[in-house]
Amino acid sequence: MKRVLFSHSYFYKYDQKQWKTAEPYPPLMTMTAASLVRANGYEVAMFDVGLKDSPEEIIPILEDFKPDYFVIFDDGFNYLTKMCLTTMREAAFVMQKLAKKIDATVITCSSDSTDHFEKYLNNEADFVIKGEGEITLLELLKDLDSGNDGKGVSGLSYLVDNKTVSTKPRTVNRELDLLPEAAWDLVDVADYRNVWEGKGKEFYLNLATTRGCPYKCNWCAKPIYGNRYNTRSPKLVVEEIANHHKNHQVDHFWMCDDIFGLKPGWVQEFRDELRNKGLQIKYKIQSRADLMLQEDNIDALVESGLDEVWLGAESGSQSILDAMDKGTTIEQIKEATEILKGKGVTVAYFIQFGYLGETKEDIDKTLKLVLDLMPDKIGASVSYPLPGTKFYEMVKEDLSKKSNWTDSDDLDMMFQNTYSTNFYRKLHRYLHNRHRLKRGVLSAENLIKNPSTVSYRQLKNVVALGLHAPLSLVNKFQLDRLEKS
Repeated sequence: MKRVLFSHSYFYKYDQKQWKTAEPYPPLMTMTAASLVRANGYEVAMFDVGLKDSPEEIIPILEDFKPDYFVIFDDGFNYLTKMCLTTMREAAFVMQKLAKKIDATVITCSSDSTDHFEKYLNNEADFVIKGEGEITLLELLKDLDSGNDGKGVSGLSYLVDNKTVSTKPRTVNRELDLLPEAAWDLVDVADYRNVWEGKGKEFYLNLATTRGCPYKCNWCAKPIYGNRYNTRSPKLVVEEIANHHKNHQVDHFWMCDDIFGLKPGWVQEFRDELRNKGLQIKYKIQSRADLMLQEDNIDALVESGLDEVWLGAESGSQSILDAMDKGTTIEQIKEATEILKGKGVTVAYFIQFGYLGETKEDIDKTLKLVLDLMPDKIGASVSYPLPGTKFYEMVKEDLSKKSNWTDSDDLDMMFQNTYSTNFYRKLHRYLHNRHRLKRGVLSAENLIKNPSTVSYRQLKNVVALGLHAPLSLVNKFQLDRLEKS
């Protein structure tokens, strides 16, 4: 029986912003690929780097397991892997070289290797799987074990005489229900739980119900699935939830789909399946304001346990949303936010500053949107050009110095825009200061009007006024100077 050692390249400790957040997730897609390969007669093991300190920790695993194949299969459900962070790429190269030293065949599948396959092939990868990888990987392993060279398998890149050769693209897998449940026995779920609970947080596990997104926001990279959207059946998803409830004592989930519940009627059927199983869960999702307003989606989501939704608000300027090909309106963002909040759902916004052509007026509109609607959480970044996107093509001539961030807190402007990198970094801090400042003011008002209803969190918000009031003034002063420089 041939041996396959799986790993991935997202080291949470190499991304201090994410490590400080203390909400790590196991590598779901990596475990799914391992499960499929194991179901087809291979002996599998995993070196889960998620909570590790360095790639060199793989050495004793390589020496003990002695794999015939070493597979870096990144978790494409983790949106951070799409960012092609250089810290993770370098760690992948280290592991590839260590595996090659023991004569393992090295296979890599990730967003970064799909976009930059030449770099991986020049750092000891024998094959790079481009795009969605489970079926390609299984076909490649079987082909190699049959004495062939693997080079007739679709969806691959490899080197011939130091020149890159690519086979025809792999079609997207539409039959997601045929994939086995992820091999959760290959990771230590307790270790992940300990990180969350060590910071006093409720533990969430990641779960995927779909693959892909059909919308065409022109900055959004889709190196794995393209613009396709395929779903798992609600019945199988609920069965997986039941297994987690039994095996891991978990009833809080992060639905890590790019966009949750797009297929008409899916959320309603999901709600009904949960009721039939007698399961009560809490979950959080990513979605769009316009989708929230369709059918009875919000009611069905709330009835099935929706606790938190991250909306791709992006900007408070309609002209910027239109330039992004976002397909949503400011009014839809406002309406969805008000309805969701009214039903007790935590509302979070993804905000993006620095899109090409953004003006001070656009920035002010975004600040106003946030402070008027007061989402419970904000994830703010600057526009980040990724290969394969229309946005990347628009700015690629300016990317000669830097084309990838080091980590997710880099916030470097990689193309020439209205303002400097320092301006946008300061703007990022200013937005958070103003948001926390207003939250403190609202909590203080509630304390005065209804002292008996004030929570511990609201008291913390009031105390934080002493920090964020002066910080807001300082950051505003520095922003004004940077704007004029």
